[in-house]
Amino acid sequence: MSSDSVDVQGSGPGIRKREPAFNLPGSLVFALGLLTLIHVVRTYFLSASTDEFVVLEFGFIPARYAIPFAEQDLGWLWSPVTYSLLHGGWEHLVFNAFWMVAFGAPVVRRIGLLRFFLFWCLSSAAAVAFHTALHWDEMILVVGASGVVSGLMGAAARFVFSPSGRISRQFAHLNRRLTIPEALSNRSVLVFSGIWFLTNFLIGFGQIFGSAAGGAIAWEAHIGGFLFGFLFFPLFDVANADNRRD
Repeated sequence: MSSDSVDVQGSGPGIRKREPAFNLPGSLVFALGLLTLIHVVRTYFLSASTDEFVVLEFGFIPARYAIPFAEQDLGWLWSPVTYSLLHGGWEHLVFNAFWMVAFGAPVVRRIGLLRFFLFWCLSSAAAVAFHTALHWDEMILVVGASGVVSGLMGAAARFVFSPSGRISRQFAHLNRRLTIPEALSNRSVLVFSGIWFLTNFLIGFGQIFGSAAGGAIAWEAHIGGFLFGFLFFPLFDVANADNRRD
């Protein structure tokens, strides 16, 4: 079900508002459905050779940008966005979908469909741009919407926390957007961001000094996406620009 309505029960002094158990913006439901459809087609309908072509053509590879564009196909042009539509397995997809529901919903309610689409494209590109800066000329395949999810988390950190530090699933998008100085002095934002960065740094250090068997996590892309969302969210939040200067 997709709706922005609020279930109101009772009347008079005893009126009580209840948040639906599952209530997502339609554009977010569409995005999740598209990711699922793509993975279903790849998993159950494409041959192994065809799926390999799709992943190599639409997945992101930093080494592409060390080769003159005239000597390769146009994968360098679309892969900074299309890689975010592909996933390495159902577990990878479900994990990203869970966090996209949690932090994408308030962002989408706030900025609407068109700006969400633009945010998706730019945050996915920013995520792998940061990744490429640290892995220039490397043949590393990156797939998954984690960079976009991280961007949504960074954007959400600018407004989802109420003065009490709590998050209302249905009404967080109505909060005032914090300026960067305000966000960096807000205890809830600092704890949330600190835990997020610590987790990703630990993943990175574990892969550097440990084993990355089974596929490494592109934690650098996560950081690039989060920084993009946190720093540049005001560009997408123009409808809420009053009294929210950065």
